[in-house]
Amino acid sequence: MPLTRRLTARLVLLPAVVIVLLSPRRIRAVRAVRAVRAVRAVRAVLRRGAAPATAEQARSAGDAMCAAGLRCAGPKRCLPRSLGAALLCRLGGTWPTWCTGVRVVPPFTAHAWIEADGAPVGEGMPEGCFARLMAVGPPPRPTDR
Repeated sequence: MPLTRRLTARLVLLPAVVIVLLSPRRIRAVRAVRAVRAVRAVRAVLRRGAAPATAEQARSAGDAMCAAGLRCAGPKRCLPRSLGAALLCRLGGTWPTWCTGVRVVPPFTAHAWIEADGAPVGEGMPEGCFARLMAVGPPPRPTDR
């Protein structure tokens, strides 16, 4: 992994970890209508103008996040790893589909991952092992008239 890619991954790790460390009170506040509107606005700004990420771009971002440090390595570090990979893709002008949900095969656990071309990237699990509860995909493409 090139040094610049590792440094960039460490740079996006900070906002990813900050998001993960939100207090339960803040997470509950997301349920409020104003907070949901704010989250939608932030989501729209983050992905505005981004092209859908390819599987290779998403895999490269995920690998860079794992190489960035221990906060992203391992099965219980899926949230900062997936958020960081999405932000890293965004720095490159693309956006994968960032998902949160659950594993539907034992052990049943919460999980966060990124997808490209409709399939999980870098998970080492076959398709259909995860059920999405929330997904933030790339912005819709403008239609040709």
